[in-house]
Formats: sequence, structure tokens, C-alpha cells
Amino acid sequence: MKPAPSARSQRRHKKHQALQRGAAGEWRAAWALRLKGWRIVERNFRCPLGEIDIIARKRDLIAFVEVKARPSRQLALDAVGLQAQRRIANAASTWIGRQRDAAQLSWRFDIIAIVPWQLPAHHCDVF
Repeated sequence: MKPAPSARSQRRHKKHQALQRGAAGEWRAAWALRLKGWRIVERNFRCPLGEIDIIARKRDLIAFVEVKARPSRQLALDAVGLQAQRRIANAASTWIGRQRDAAQLSWRFDIIAIVPWQLPAHHCDVF
């Protein structure tokens, strides 16, 4: 008979599933942006100040995109609180500061809501 899984292995399994769902949501979001004419510059940009899921560019406009997979669009939008917005903005400032053409770039913060059985919903200039 097989022993019951420990609480630790169950937590590890749930975390692994959440990471897989997140990666799948980011992949769907990136494709939705590409279909809208955006070029994906970077995914999962990390620095000591924060993290950005997707950085996309269309001409001289940079979109720093947070991807949230939730049961509804409203829950996805609500999931990006003030603290998360600050971390994303700080990471965006770091990324922009590293660009040679930073003076010519405009930028904004978007959220893409990944909702089951729906196309990704792109919400522009959210914060």
C-alpha cells in the first residue's frame, strides 16, 4: 500500500501547479500581445526592486504588463494592489534606465487578465 503524501509534498505540488498555471497564462498573454502588433522585449524581468511579467514594445511605446489568471476579469484587476504596483513601477524604472534610447520612450502599465474559457483581456494604462 502506498503511504499518504505528506503535507510538505502536497504544498510543493500545489506550488508547482500554480507556477505551471502562471507560465501558461503568461504564454497566452504574450501571444495576445503579438497578435496586436507588440514585440515582446523581455519576459519575467527581475531586479532587486521588483519583477515584471512581460515587457512589450510597439514603436516608441513600452508596456510593462502584469499577467493575472483569475476566475473573473475584475478579480484579476483587483489582484494588483498598491504594493504590487510600486514593485512593478520600481522594476520598470530600473529597466528603462538601462535602455540606450530611454529618452525617446513612452511607457505605461497594463494588466492582462487570463480568465478560463475566454480570450486574454488586455487592460491598458491601468496604473
